[in-house]
Amino acid sequence: MIITKQKELQDILEALKGQTKVFIVGCGECSATCKTGGEEEVKKMKGVLEHAGKKVTGYCVPSAPCIAAKVKLDFAKNRKAIEASDAVLVLACGLGIQSVNENLRSDKPVHVGCDTLFMGQVGADNALLERCAACGNCVLEFTGMICPVARCPKGLLNGPCGGQDKGKCEIDRDKDCAWILIYNNLKKKNKLHLLKRIKPPIDHSKSLRPRRITLS
Repeated sequence: MIITKQKELQDILEALKGQTKVFIVGCGECSATCKTGGEEEVKKMKGVLEHAGKKVTGYCVPSAPCIAAKVKLDFAKNRKAIEASDAVLVLACGLGIQSVNENLRSDKPVHVGCDTLFMGQVGADNALLERCAACGNCVLEFTGMICPVARCPKGLLNGPCGGQDKGKCEIDRDKDCAWILIYNNLKKKNKLHLLKRIKPPIDHSKSLRPRRITLS
């Protein structure tokens, strides 16, 4: 799940300055869950833009705008509305925004409606939680299924720092120390012996950007 937040309205209107007719693209997956670009949010943005003097020629909410085949299908259905616009506003993550730009088959300007924050998990209380750093060096097998790279502010791989106090992180006293959580999880599963396994520094060559993987 890619976690996003909508940009401030004044920033969106500044980007749309001089462009009267707008087509809006949302996201039926991650941004819908984050309430930043689902059907409801797209309709709300439509009303806000119209109140600001813009004309919304149409909108679409692809189930996953980051997937070329899906966004192309929605664009084909809305080709006339897109052609009638001066610009396209995308309420999605950076992946969706770039996919829209690459698959629009038009030179119309594409504008960013959301900031991309992190890759997260939706908790039981609907909290959006950063749980994976996509580092290419997964150690969950040895850390009680808790990622120290994402959940420890210092990204420590071999135990807590000296700053943890009563199980809380020295960076944020309201948060549990990731390594205390790891210890407790491993103890519960009778796997404390895994703490003796020294993990090498992260191999950043596994996350050199931009990455590309071809699906077979």
